[in-house]
Amino acid sequence: MTSVELKLRTREPQLLDRPVAVPQILLPNQSWYARHGKRFFDIGVSLIGLIVLTPVFVALAILVRAKLGPGGIFFRQERVGRDGVPFHILKFRSMLPDRRKQTQPFVGVDRRLRHKSADDPRHTPFGRFIRAHSLDELPQLLNVLKGDMSLVGPRPELTHVAVRQRFLVHPRHITRPGVTGTFQISSLRAHNSIASGLHLDVGYVADVRFGRDLMILMKTILVLLSGATFDRS
Repeated sequence: MTSVELKLRTREPQLLDRPVAVPQILLPNQSWYARHGKRFFDIGVSLIGLIVLTPVFVALAILVRAKLGPGGIFFRQERVGRDGVPFHILKFRSMLPDRRKQTQPFVGVDRRLRHKSADDPRHTPFGRFIRAHSLDELPQLLNVLKGDMSLVGPRPELTHVAVRQRFLVHPRHITRPGVTGTFQISSLRAHNSIASGLHLDVGYVADVRFGRDLMILMKTILVLLSGATFDRS
């Protein structure tokens, strides 16, 4: 048994007066699935997903170019990966290529406090739609196939946010980050807070099981099919 103790302090304004305490957790010797089977599962499912979803990829690529104009189809962004090693996550582009030159200020909730915001003025209606329904996340199947990500795991955070919020070194990074995870299917998702997700991530990495991964994937699919979107209130 490996004992991991971490006390994390966040700079989120509403939490400045108290630490986000991650209690001492015991990480058991990982099962065969956690050490080997999970990777085989990721490769198999991501390959099948890429083949089955090829028409969707093609349609979205055409729409990205038609709706957002010249520029890359994919958006690459540095995130924190396994063992804190950075990697570049892939998404379908959802913003105009000259978005950083826009004079309209961003008046939504600070990115350090919320994961996604429907009020970000840099997004087009098309961009808001694919983000709201997580269609922009589909290219991450390529990240899974490459080995940067897993189908299920803690969602990868922006590197500079992890550094600023002081959780670059955290038990959540013991495993590969996921396309979906416990936070995405949790009722805490409505609060959309980074601090809330950290506690769920610790619980996941301490108990990686095939049955749990399968349940999370199935619930994620049900959420997407139901048309549910992120509550950004």
